[in-house]
Amino acid sequence: MNFIVEVVNVAFMVYTWLIIARIVLSWVKHNPYHPAVRFIYDLTEPYLGIFRRVIPPLGMIDLSPIAALLVLQLLRGLVISLLTSLI
Repeated sequence: MNFIVEVVNVAFMVYTWLIIARIVLSWVKHNPYHPAVRFIYDLTEPYLGIFRRVIPPLGMIDLSPIAALLVLQLLRGLVISLLTSLI
């Protein structure tokens, strides 16, 4: 069961880093058709889209990724504590 907790924890951390990569990509000029960029956008857009519908941008600043990261970390803690309590 400890293996499952580690796998879930790693999955949350990988997704966190994908969102951070998405944030960094928004600051630099990039080719949106590059396979790596498409991969990051395709994986993160469904989750980030939820927050974009709720949190409007403040001018040119989009705060939805910050809220998404906070909620993701809260979910990670909840899921990990739930899994460890089942052991």
